[in-house]
Amino acid sequence: MRGATDQERDSARKGQSTRNNGTILAAAIGTAALAGLLFGFDTAVIAGVTGDLTRLFALTPETLGVTVSAALWGTLIGALSAGKPGDSFGSRNSLRVLAAFYFVAGLGCALVSNWSAFLVFRFICGLAIGGSSVLAPVYIAEIAPARHRGLLVGLFQLMIVIGILVAYLSNAAIAGLIGDATAWRWKLGVTAAPALIFFILLFAIPDSPRWLMTRGRRDEADDALARIGLTPEAAAAELHRIEQALQRDPADEKLSWHRHRKPILLAISVAMFNQLAGINAVLYYLNDIFARAGSLSPDRQAILIGIANLVFTLVGMALIDRLGRKTLLLIGATGMVLCLGAAAAVLFGAIANAVMLPALIGFIAFFATSQGAVIWVYISEIFPTPIRARGSALGAGTHWLMNALIAGVFPVLVAWSPGAPFAIFAAAMVVQLLVVATFFPETRGVDLDLMAERMTA
Repeated sequence: MRGATDQERDSARKGQSTRNNGTILAAAIGTAALAGLLFGFDTAVIAGVTGDLTRLFALTPETLGVTVSAALWGTLIGALSAGKPGDSFGSRNSLRVLAAFYFVAGLGCALVSNWSAFLVFRFICGLAIGGSSVLAPVYIAEIAPARHRGLLVGLFQLMIVIGILVAYLSNAAIAGLIGDATAWRWKLGVTAAPALIFFILLFAIPDSPRWLMTRGRRDEADDALARIGLTPEAAAAELHRIEQALQRDPADEKLSWHRHRKPILLAISVAMFNQLAGINAVLYYLNDIFARAGSLSPDRQAILIGIANLVFTLVGMALIDRLGRKTLLLIGATGMVLCLGAAAAVLFGAIANAVMLPALIGFIAFFATSQGAVIWVYISEIFPTPIRARGSALGAGTHWLMNALIAGVFPVLVAWSPGAPFAIFAAAMVVQLLVVATFFPETRGVDLDLMAERMTA
C-alpha cells in the first residue's frame, strides 16, 4: 500500500480492521512463537538419544558432555550474532534464515555416519536456537499491546515447553514403533517437519512497525499497524509514541555501557540465574538422573516432567501481567531452593529415592512459573527499540554461554558426586533471591517506548 493517499489508506484500514479484528496480530505472534516450539523440541530431543550416541560413537562422560553441548556453543554464537541482522534487516526476515537452519540441521543429524558430522549439524541447530531465542521475543514484544505484553511474549516460552514435551512424547513414540538401531535417527529427523512449516508461515506476517520506523519507513509501519488490527486513531497515536521514543533513542544508536548499563546488567543477571537454576542440565540428562535415582521407567517419568513444565508455564503466563516479573522471580527462587535441596539429598543418599520425582516436579513447577515465564519477556522489553535486538542478544548470549558450560560439565560432576550439581544449583538460587529483591525493577504494564525512562531511574 506504499504510495497510496492518506484517504485511501485510512479507508482501507477501516475495512481491514473490521474484517481481521486482530487476526493478523494473532497469526504474527503465533508464528513467532512457533520458533519457541522448535527451540524446545530441538533442545530436548537429545535426551532420548544420549544412550544410542554413547554406544554408537563410544563416548566417555567427557565426550558425551561435548556432544550434548555442541548445539549449545552454536546457540551462544547464534544468540550473539543475531542482534545486528535483527536490528538491520528486521526480526521477521532474519527468522526466515534461522528456519532454514533448523530444517538442514534436523535432516543432517538424522543422516550422519560419524561423530564429527553429528557435532557439525548439532552446532548448526544451535545457531538457529540461539538466534530465534533473541529475535522471536523481540518481534512479539514490538507488536504486542503493553498491558498484555508479558502474556504474549510468554507464548514463546509456552511453545518452548510444548516443544520439550513434544520431544519427550516423540522420543517415546518412536522408541515404541521403531525398535531397531535406527530409532535415534528418526527421533532427530522429525524436527525438520515443524521447521519447514515455520519457514512457510514467516512469509504471511508483517514486519514489526517499530522496526520499520527505525528504518524511516513510516508508510509501511502505518500499514503494518492496520494489518495487526489497530484503528486509524490508535495507529496514529502509536506512531507518535514511537517517533518520540526515536527522538530520545535515535535509530543509529549503539549499545553502550555508559548509556545502557542498567538494562545490560539486568539482562545478564536474569539470563545467568536462569541457567544456574540447572533447568537445561536437568532436561538434557533427565533419563540419566532418574536412572541414578533408581527409577524403573525414566521415559515415562520424563513425560511427567514435560507435562508439569507445560502446566506451570501456563500458570506463569496467567500471573506475569498480574503479579509482575519481579514477584514471580522471588517466589520461584524460594521454591527452587527447597526442591533442588531435596533432589541433592536423594542423590547423596540422605533420603529415599522416591522423593526424586516429586522434587523434580516441584523444581519444574517453580521454575516454569517464574524464571521460565519471565526471562524472554524481561530481556525483550528492557532495551530501547533501536538496540533491542542487540541488547536481547547480549542477554540471550549469556543464557547460552552458561547453558553450554553447565551442560558440558554436568556429567563430569555427576560422575564425581551425583548430588553435587543440585547442591550448587540450590546455592545459586539463594543468591538470585537476594539479587532480584535488591536490584530488579518491575516492568509490568510499562509502555515499551517509555521503558528507557524506567531503566535510567
